[in-house]
Order: sequence, then structure tokens, then C-alpha cells
Amino acid sequence: METNVSTERIRFSTHPSRYKHWKLGIDGPVAWLKMNVNEDEGLRPGYKLKMNSYDLGVDIELDDAVTRLRFEHPDVSVVCIESLNDKVFCAGANIFMLSTSTHTHKVNFCKFTNETRINIEEATAKSGQKYVASLNGAAAGGGYELALACDEIHLVDDRSAAVSLPEVPLLGVLPGTGGLTRLVDKRKVRRDIADAFCTLAEGAKAKKALDWGLVDFIHNKSVYADAIKKRVTELAGRGHAAEGVTLEDVEPQIDGDTLRWRYVTLEMQPGERMGKITIQGPSEDDSMIPSEPSTLGAGWYALRVWRELRRAILELRFNYTSIGLITFHTEGDLTHVLALDEALEKRRDHWFIREVQLQQARTLKMIDLTARTFFAIVTPGSCFAGSLFEVALAADRSYMKDDPERECAIALSAANTGRNPMAHGISRLENRFYGSREKATKALEHQGEAISPSEALELGLVTDVMDDIDWDDEIRMKIEERRSLSPDALTGMEANLRFVGPETMESRIYARLSAWQNWIFTRPNAVGEKGALTSYGKPHSPEFDWSRV
Repeated sequence: METNVSTERIRFSTHPSRYKHWKLGIDGPVAWLKMNVNEDEGLRPGYKLKMNSYDLGVDIELDDAVTRLRFEHPDVSVVCIESLNDKVFCAGANIFMLSTSTHTHKVNFCKFTNETRINIEEATAKSGQKYVASLNGAAAGGGYELALACDEIHLVDDRSAAVSLPEVPLLGVLPGTGGLTRLVDKRKVRRDIADAFCTLAEGAKAKKALDWGLVDFIHNKSVYADAIKKRVTELAGRGHAAEGVTLEDVEPQIDGDTLRWRYVTLEMQPGERMGKITIQGPSEDDSMIPSEPSTLGAGWYALRVWRELRRAILELRFNYTSIGLITFHTEGDLTHVLALDEALEKRRDHWFIREVQLQQARTLKMIDLTARTFFAIVTPGSCFAGSLFEVALAADRSYMKDDPERECAIALSAANTGRNPMAHGISRLENRFYGSREKATKALEHQGEAISPSEALELGLVTDVMDDIDWDDEIRMKIEERRSLSPDALTGMEANLRFVGPETMESRIYARLSAWQNWIFTRPNAVGEKGALTSYGKPHSPEFDWSRV
């Protein structure tokens, strides 16, 4: 059985004062995010992060920086990413890290880096923070993919710097962080040009990169620094007038196989390959939003609970890889969840409330994209309402208890009307009732009401309702049945069933790219004894099985 990538648990909390690979500087409305990877500070022994190559640790810091800029520096309007290495912007994901990692780690690493790039693009689209990639040296593979996530790409014209996606010709794998999709979907590079570029190991230098639409601007080395500074100053303008909110670490208390945060608890049964996530609902006071919402701080329930849930999902992905089935539970008062959702809705135009809601949406997307089975368990005392009912909608199935002696209910709010879109751009209710808009509309007619088990079943909002007499046996049987099935088949089935209808660039990156990369990472042509990824840096050339499958 494949084990975790490291005997040490991966930690996801960091801070600019503790960064090992990035330097973050703020100059009025401009933030400078400079890559300076410490080659000796990889997450585990066995490789050096040379040429600004990266592993998960580098991207944990990048994701932290992007999120902090959104919450702590809302006054910033432009973020410029560049390198402190004169010759290399970024060589991409460290190849020796990839070649020595477990399959599970490789796939989850790619997923995390994808989520980081999506975070950058969302900051540009929804937070008013435009990202500029300043390629003051070569950008290869994941380094160029990082640039592709930015709104503008500038490349130094020094006769040597180039952009490239060399994964196919050099490693026998795909660019793992959305590069293929962004070339044709975002940058609108013509398909045949993209094909030529992606099989050209050396990439394209300045003039060709500009002609092919791979970058937006090129500048001679002698004027490069001044040109970049002038451009970001123009883009930044006066910035935004807002006072930020300092983010706090979200670290769990660990007691054996239980991780406890303030509002979220993750309990695991490794022997049963099961986990249980319990989310505590808000208090009545949490819906009291003052005239200046940012004074509520990062500890406010509406933000903190979603950061904790995100962390629980990351723990499952990287530190508890054998846990295959997760049950979601909530505890609290439905009316308090509805009151908080209503309060957020009324103040959604305030920058802090906007960011809180976007954090909620990003966390819910992580559930959609996580290769685990999720069951939502609705019992008396649950508070699956509005935003927390989105968790149940994200689950693969939901079961509701009908107890004649204790009321059990769910509820809908404005949070279910499209404020939390899935990666393919539609709401979870639309996704659930795809092709039957009237069913989603009918469900939303009950917005703000307590919906009983029989009503929930009739409206199609839960998978099944069971009475209290049979509840324990029925739930046990559903779980045991699921646990007996192939995890590989379940991952493929869930990924295919969770998203219906249209595609977006984002959903294509996760669904199409991730699925193919997952498969390629197991193929001998990439990771076999003489596969291209395994053979990189060794004296022998890769040997391929030439059958096309």
C-alpha cells in the first residue's frame, strides 16, 4: 500500500516572516512578490531546489502570500511576481522531487498548485488585484504556468531567456498546472502553434514568444527594470482605500487521530479508512455585522470556519491519504446560519465581506475536487442550512433522519442561489437538478424555511430519508457497502458524476488535465524503470512502449 510522502506531517501554516522561498514587499498600491527559492529547504531530503524550482513547500508560501494580499492588503491593486535570480525566473516543479514522490503526492501536489493559480486569477477578477509576471529570466514548465496565471506577462529580451513547456518532450508527462488549457483558452494561442510550442523543449525566446502570443511584452535587458516599474505603476493607479485584516494561523490541536480547530473537528478511524468532519454552526452574535465589518477580524466565525474546513481537507489530501470515506456533520441552530447568510448578503459589496464569501466559495470547490467519498449526515441538532447546506450539496450523498420525537430540518438561503459557484460556473443546486431548472426554482421557493425530512425528500434535496428505528443499521450498511468498493473506480466515478453540463477553463484544468496526468503518472513511459521522468538526469535515454492507448 502506498504510504504518505513523508513520515513528518506537512504543515500548511506560514507567514511572510517565516517564508523560506519568497520575499513579499509592499510599496503603496504595488506588491512585489519575489521568488528566491532556498535550494536546501525542500520538504524532504533527496533533492535540491535548484534554479528556482519548486516543491509543495514553495507553493504553500505562494498561496499564503496571495491570500494575505487579498485580506491584509486590500489597498494593493497590482502584484508583480519576479525572480531574484538574474538568469532564471523559475524552472518549474522540481523534477527529482516528482520522480521520487509517491503517485498520490504527485497528483495532490499538482492539484494544490492548480488551486494556487486559480487563487491568483480570482484575485485579479474579483478582488481588484491585477497580477503581472515579470520574467527577468527563463521560465520553464511550472514557472511559465505560474506566469500564465497572471494578467500580463513581460519577458526580458537578452538573447537567452525563453518561455517553455518542456514536459512532453523531456519528461513524458503533461504540464501539470493548467499550462495547456491556459494557452488555448485564456491566451487564445492557435492550436497548431500551441502544439509546436509544447513539443519544443527549448521553448521560445523573446521575439518568437511575442509573435506566438505567449507573452504580452518584451523589453531589452538594459531598460527592463525601468520598463517593469513604469508599467506596474501605471496599472496600480492610486490603489484601493481599505484597511486590511491580519490573518491568524489555523493550526489544529492534535489528539491521536483527532484534529480539533475552533469550529471544525476531524476525527479519523484509520483502521476503517473513515473520517468524520463536524462543523459547529455560528452563534446568534455572529450575524451582528458592525458598520465597518473588517473590525470583526480574522477570528470571526464567517471567515474562520471556512479556513478551518479548508485546512481539514488539506490534511486529508496530504497527511491522511488512506482515509477514503468522510461523513459531514453539523451542530447548531438553523436560524443562526440563516441570519448570518442574510447579514452577509446585505453587506456583500463591502470588500471584507466579499473576501469572506470568496473564501467560502474556494473551500467548497476544494470539496468538489477532492478524491474522497463524502456523505452528509443530517440528524436532529444539525444545522445544514444555507452556506452549510452547500457542504451537503457538495457531498456525493446525503442521508436525513426522520425522528418523530426530535425535529430534524434543513434550510436554504441566498448562499444557495449562485453565490458559491462550482468550478464549471453553475451553482450546486443547478448542478443537482441539471436540465430541470424548475426543480431548483421550486426548492428555492422554500428559502428561509425549515424543511422537514419528507419535504426535503420530495424536493430532491437529500438522497434518502430513514426513520429512527432503522437509522443506525441503514447508515452502517451504506458506509460498509461504499468501503468495499475499489478506491480507484470510486475516484473516477465521483469525478465524472460531480460535474454536469458546461465546462470552463477552470473545470477543464481539473477534470481533463488532472485525469490525464493522473493516468500518465502511473504509466511506464513516464515513471517506469526507463521512463522519461525516471530517466531525467541519468546517462541513459528513456525507452517507450510505442503502443498508443
